[in-house]
Amino acid sequence: MSVLKIGTRPSKLAVAQSTTVADRLTAAGHPCELVTISTSGDRSSAPIPQIGVGVFVSQLRDALHAGEIDVAVHSYKDLPSAQPEGLTIAAVPEREDVRDALVTGGRVLGELGRGARVGTGSPRRTVQLHALGQGLEVLPIRGNVDTRIGKVRSGELDAVVVAAAGLRRLGRVDEADELIDPLQMLPAPAQGALAIECRTADTDLVATLHAVLDDAGVHLAVTAERAVLAGLDAECDTPVGALAEVVSDLDDDGRAVDRLSLRGALGIGDIAGGDVVRASATGDMDDAEKLGAAVALELLDLGAEDLPPAGPGGPANR
Repeated sequence: MSVLKIGTRPSKLAVAQSTTVADRLTAAGHPCELVTISTSGDRSSAPIPQIGVGVFVSQLRDALHAGEIDVAVHSYKDLPSAQPEGLTIAAVPEREDVRDALVTGGRVLGELGRGARVGTGSPRRTVQLHALGQGLEVLPIRGNVDTRIGKVRSGELDAVVVAAAGLRRLGRVDEADELIDPLQMLPAPAQGALAIECRTADTDLVATLHAVLDDAGVHLAVTAERAVLAGLDAECDTPVGALAEVVSDLDDDGRAVDRLSLRGALGIGDIAGGDVVRASATGDMDDAEKLGAAVALELLDLGAEDLPPAGPGGPANR
């Protein structure tokens, strides 16, 4: 049996994510080896809005096209909206914690006073932190989990906000002082989810990855969230949050059915002093893309005139 080559970025978090995928495939009878590939995002220290989207995925996708690897493991929230020709997302595994995590060294979000220095590399987090009205000073940061948390430990920052999923995958969630309720800070579309990508032509591999790794409910939820991005003509560095959840409901005959409940949020105006508009909708499980498009349309209706200016990646890079 041939060994599957799984491409991964070199960071501790990326390796941890890819190792989990490799272990599941190996346990199912499909031996794997990890192939480390450094991306332009890993090599740059510039803020994400300056270098554009896709900086953490392009080299992995090039390696897939070239046949150097068989599978790429991505943090789904890092993927650009458009799926490249010849590649497919074969599986979306069970999702990790969707929430953002606050690290302060002893305080929760509501205890941070006016002027507290909070670090984040995310425009979405930035605009939602400002919208809380606490007078926080939100500063841009880059780097791995150690680097970010280290800025709190050293006193350079009063707090940082990172993804709870990353802390959990690294076994470090106990370092979070608060896991922020999505009602306060809506996560990025697909936050906490992995995207398992391979070549479309490798049909047997597509089927294997789907059978071993895919979680149908998570896949549909993420599809709805990503449809919000697509409907906004947006990308992963846009100040937009979205979260879809499978909820129980009753149909017209009183029978219990599963439906998708989707919430979206969009930062409008200046990222450091603007506002956040919100929308929500509930629909059938097989209408995930339509649900995301409907929420995106409502967000646009609420805030289209005050959308932030386009960034270097083009008009979608807001």
